[in-house]
Amino acid sequence: MPPSQSTRSPGKESLKGLVLAGGKGSRLRPLTATGAKQLVPVANRPVIFYALEQMVAAGITDIGIITGDTSAQVEQALGDGSQFGARFTFIHQEAPLGLAHAVMTARPFLGDSAFCMFLGDNFLEHGIAPFAKRFCQNGASAEILLKRVSNPAAVGVAVLDAAGHIMQLIEKPTTPISNLAVIGVYFFGPEIHEITERLHPSARGELEITDAIQGLVDAGFTVDADIIDDEWIDTGKKDDMLEANRVVLGHTIRRIDGEVSDDSTVTGEVVVAAGATIVKSIVRGPVVIGTGTQIENAYVGPFTSIGDGCRIEDCEIEQSIVMNNSIVRNIPLRISDSLIGKEVIVERRQELPHTVKLLLGDHAQVGFA
Repeated sequence: MPPSQSTRSPGKESLKGLVLAGGKGSRLRPLTATGAKQLVPVANRPVIFYALEQMVAAGITDIGIITGDTSAQVEQALGDGSQFGARFTFIHQEAPLGLAHAVMTARPFLGDSAFCMFLGDNFLEHGIAPFAKRFCQNGASAEILLKRVSNPAAVGVAVLDAAGHIMQLIEKPTTPISNLAVIGVYFFGPEIHEITERLHPSARGELEITDAIQGLVDAGFTVDADIIDDEWIDTGKKDDMLEANRVVLGHTIRRIDGEVSDDSTVTGEVVVAAGATIVKSIVRGPVVIGTGTQIENAYVGPFTSIGDGCRIEDCEIEQSIVMNNSIVRNIPLRISDSLIGKEVIVERRQELPHTVKLLLGDHAQVGFA
């Protein structure tokens, strides 16, 4: 096929969606030892919800969800898609064998439709609607979102030609050939299936989507690029989750549905869900407090999300995420920059002798001042 030839005709067409909700989530252990990383909450909502809502906002409502070992949890959390205004088809991937393998697994669902693939643990602040519109109109065989980064040696990067088309993809370059990182949002025409069928596993035993994209380029298909200025976060690590939480909470609008006692102070953009109570406490937004949570004699500082059914007593916490049904109490030091999982108890006990008693799972991290 001659260079820069595409088999897609420019114009309006309906895109399908493919959202990846498998993978091991090893960088977020122990939180993800038994749970899906895409369900870890940002501002009290699973991070995958943001990707799904952004797809729907872009007019993509027929969405396949790639699942792995945590498929039951993902299906229960997402439902049939009606709560998002979409229709979900769950597609089980036998093992995490690479993003291109996920595309191959989804082939019966995708058929010959163009589609958007969105990694379920990636976060974009302002969505994908303009990029989806451009892809539908420009006739390219693929369109890849890129972001300028300061650490290109840690990611896959793209090299563009003078027209802004992708020429080459390089995984974790040892020399600074490009600072344009390939983020977790891709648009593909059905031509991608011609390439994935010919791929071989990489050194890590996976069918890489970067190899598939390079295969499109090498075969003469047009692969466009969009360099985004948007906030993009790969929420694979604790600090990334907290940064995504900060970004979302920055858009919080004050709403007090729970009870706030007269001896408490709640300032700024704070959401207190129905059934939550705040007693003898100070809360400074942006903060989100979940249903049934009790805050007593505590300070909750900015950029903090506290899930449902929690108890925060006699302590101070800020810039943190506390997941559902956890207890934090009687802590003499301010807790900050922390990610606390579900049904966790963090407390200071008064009995003698003054010892530290810990029950920690694999990959846990504990810091003492």
